[in-house]
Amino acid sequence: MSGILKSLATVSGMTLMSRVLGFVRQVLVAGVIGAGGNPVADAFWAAFRLPNMFRRLFAEGAFHAAFIPLFQGKRKDGDDDARAFVEETLAGLAFILSFLTALVLIFTPAFVLLIVSGFRDDPEKFDLTVVYARIMFPYLACMSVVGLLSGVLNSLGRFAASAGAPLALNVCMIAALLIFADADKESVGLALSWSVFAGGVLQLLLLVWGARRQGYFPRPRLPRMTPSVRRLLGLGAPGFIAAGAMQINLLIGTNIASREPGAVSWLMNADQLYQLPLAVIGIALGIVLLPMLSARVKEGDEEGAATTINRSLELSALLVFPAAVAFMMMGAPICEALFRGLAGDALSLFGGRASAFTADDAAKTGAALALFGVGLPAFVWHKVFSPAFFAREDTRTPMNYALITIAVNTALALALFPVMGFLGVPLATSIAAWLQVFLLAFRLFRQERFRPSPRLASRLARISLASAGLAGFLFGVLQYTDQIAAVLLGREWLAVMAITAAGLLAYAGLAVVLGAARLSDYKAAPAAARAASE
Repeated sequence: MSGILKSLATVSGMTLMSRVLGFVRQVLVAGVIGAGGNPVADAFWAAFRLPNMFRRLFAEGAFHAAFIPLFQGKRKDGDDDARAFVEETLAGLAFILSFLTALVLIFTPAFVLLIVSGFRDDPEKFDLTVVYARIMFPYLACMSVVGLLSGVLNSLGRFAASAGAPLALNVCMIAALLIFADADKESVGLALSWSVFAGGVLQLLLLVWGARRQGYFPRPRLPRMTPSVRRLLGLGAPGFIAAGAMQINLLIGTNIASREPGAVSWLMNADQLYQLPLAVIGIALGIVLLPMLSARVKEGDEEGAATTINRSLELSALLVFPAAVAFMMMGAPICEALFRGLAGDALSLFGGRASAFTADDAAKTGAALALFGVGLPAFVWHKVFSPAFFAREDTRTPMNYALITIAVNTALALALFPVMGFLGVPLATSIAAWLQVFLLAFRLFRQERFRPSPRLASRLARISLASAGLAGFLFGVLQYTDQIAAVLLGREWLAVMAITAAGLLAYAGLAVVLGAARLSDYKAAPAAARAASE
């Protein structure tokens, strides 16, 4: 597990820094432009969904799934072949992105309708979304090249630059919010949109610098359909769906929820919160796992690949189960604390404005966060099982399962919306995520490429017991939130943070006592890493 831990620590550490800034950004956005009933908030988050979705599908999901295994193979043929492959890929990517960006900028209203058809009956909200989307969409071009260079650096075992790049986006957005905090909401929306574009440019510059340091700065080429590019496209097309099922499900859910005023903002705020553990644990683990599994598969070490999956499931469960419990138990208090209490105190330092996020916004966002928490372990485990297929250059099998889960998610969201309103969307997304994980795991089991080890079964049982203990602890302590807040300067958000910290300590203690985590596993990691490098 030592190799996974070392690389995961690098990626998770940088990702955690980015997500902490993301929390600051999210708190300020919520405090300045609010959520429900505010057309600027719904329009901005809907417009942000468009480039963000394409970024995750094109740059992170499908692209990494197809590119990294092929790049690993090219490296075995020599650095010159690997470098040529990178340059050929960049040329093709630049051509596709130029065409796609031009298409979206010309036909932005049609693309907006694909995401939020419910805005059709609100001209002000629809027009704002179109304006914001046109400003932000070129961000995709920057981020897709960032995705290519991140794949190169991750394959070389250099994770810091790609993991730290998102810091630039958060810094730009926070700066825009602080500068324009006292402006009218439409001006704030414009400033935020331009800051997204600026963040993309800065991330691109950082990755170019990182690639150049490793000797992989690509020279410009004319796009050509070489055998390598043809193979990449063959893998990438199904990988586009396979790696991006969750994003497609969220896009479908956003469209369905857009019929309810305020729902897009509530869902996006909840999405940004549960993305913290998902990014720090799941996405970071997926980034580390794919090149690691690809290398083992290329060497014919199937036993080592299976062991890596078992250890990754164990480690991710230890970290993500308590986060899921916290979201399910504390969804509304977390949102109330962050978006109203903390946001209000932060804004009071910049002009004395109160948070525009209402108590109803906090309650609705918290309910969505709790339902996303139900699926959080599945969102993370998807990042563990998918690389096992991608490493073998099999993107078609995950694609088939993704199509099934997309259909199930759509049917469930449509069926639940008349009954539960927008809350049917996160519930449908969580159920679909668990179905996808089951299908992926069962397929690997049938192929004898994954067998839950006795250690994994034992640890999962112990982790589940520790998580149940955490749930009981939080249920009891939350009854005294007001009393705790009274001690902490009357600030409820400080009380929620204190309860969260106490819950973390309680879970850690239970995990050690129950044997869910053994300190010897992690004490041995540095020594094992040194031995492996000798």
